[in-house]
Amino acid sequence: MRILMNGHDELGGGVPRLGIGLTDAELEQLYAPPRTPWLRINMISTVDGSAAGEDGRSGAINNAADNRVFHLLRGMADAIIVGAGTARAEGYGPADRPLVLVSRSADVPEKLRGAAPGSVLMATVGAADHLDEARELLGEENVLVLGTHRVDLVALKQALVDRGWTNLLGEGGPHLLRDLIAQGVADELSATVVPRLVAGTHPRITDGAAIDVPLALELLLEHEGTLLGRWLI
Repeated sequence: MRILMNGHDELGGGVPRLGIGLTDAELEQLYAPPRTPWLRINMISTVDGSAAGEDGRSGAINNAADNRVFHLLRGMADAIIVGAGTARAEGYGPADRPLVLVSRSADVPEKLRGAAPGSVLMATVGAADHLDEARELLGEENVLVLGTHRVDLVALKQALVDRGWTNLLGEGGPHLLRDLIAQGVADELSATVVPRLVAGTHPRITDGAAIDVPLALELLLEHEGTLLGRWLI
């Protein structure tokens, strides 16, 4: 893996070199947040814009370079934010970081129902159909009611910071990514583009009502045609 562009050396922790293979320690420096609290969203797509493969999962299009950064970012994070639908579709199980599910229904995915207490949180709304069940499964202190009909993501970020989780990682899906950006909560998009074309009618990395938000490219890495960028929001 090599650096193609490093726009601001302070974001790279003093690793300004271009065109040189990166050690794990250098890669961690390059992805270090410039300040906290910081909410980074990590997504992947193909060259023709698909966020999923034939099976409808992002895991169908990732590769070794993306996996390397995926696991690095998880290891750096205090907590992982993900839409409950994405967690269900991608087969999420318990992680070594707290998982924060976002859902207007509060329906806990099957594979996360037996997780250790405190390892899974639910951010939901007062009108959620499965609110009582979520409280029973996860513990009342781990179910955050943030709004009546729509999850207040600004309040969610603050609630997690109040728990001491200041380096936050979002993993989608497309609706949640759009909402995090629209509500001004996300600080960064970490976006991988894999050298594949899949055509079809697959989702993009964002979905929902139109937004128009400028991004600033701060880091671009390359490995065997895969491009990995840090875009500040």
